[in-house]
Amino acid sequence: MALDVTALNAASSSLAGTSTTNSTSAEASQDRFLKLLVAQLNNQDPMNPMDNAQMTSQLAQINTVSGIQTLNDTMKSMATQIAALQSLQGSATIGHDVLTEGNTLSITDGVGKGAFDLSSAADAVKVEIRTAGGTLLGTQDLGALEAGRQAVTWDASKYTNSGDLSFKVIATKGATAVTTTALERNKVVSVSNENNVLNLQLQNGASVAYSTVKAIL
Repeated sequence: MALDVTALNAASSSLAGTSTTNSTSAEASQDRFLKLLVAQLNNQDPMNPMDNAQMTSQLAQINTVSGIQTLNDTMKSMATQIAALQSLQGSATIGHDVLTEGNTLSITDGVGKGAFDLSSAADAVKVEIRTAGGTLLGTQDLGALEAGRQAVTWDASKYTNSGDLSFKVIATKGATAVTTTALERNKVVSVSNENNVLNLQLQNGASVAYSTVKAIL
């Protein structure tokens, strides 16, 4: 099919002034395509007109591009709405304690609190309380425990130093060690949403992603 290249170039040039915002929209893409298609039809060789199959193929292509653009716009809108819902959900945690992975023992009103997960039942479970420097302050024998989440509490009323305390859980079943995961307990004081990632600011000054929270108490 012979085409008038000059006419096509003129049609393309007339579209170059379209604003950047409009050029990225599905409507603008369709408009550009239809103008070029009309220019092709107006300047085609009457003895060798455009094949119907070729025109159908081009229409299908522009519809596919338009559909992808619409899908992208929809997904962006959904992402914004999800981020807003996450922020609303996160704000409900303010003032509540949350559990995250870590072995620091939080102290409130003279009581140290933490938790841990047991991967399976254990015959014997022991918790060691230590200073930041590693000095052993005390040991708790919790006996046999079932698999799952368990709480740790320790009387810290006599601990007057300013350093953080940590705890270590040792669990066994017979002669086999049972896997444990230590969990820190901290209060949420505020929330923030950065790049669609919800973060919780904790009372101890740390910031954790909402997705890492194991439990809200």
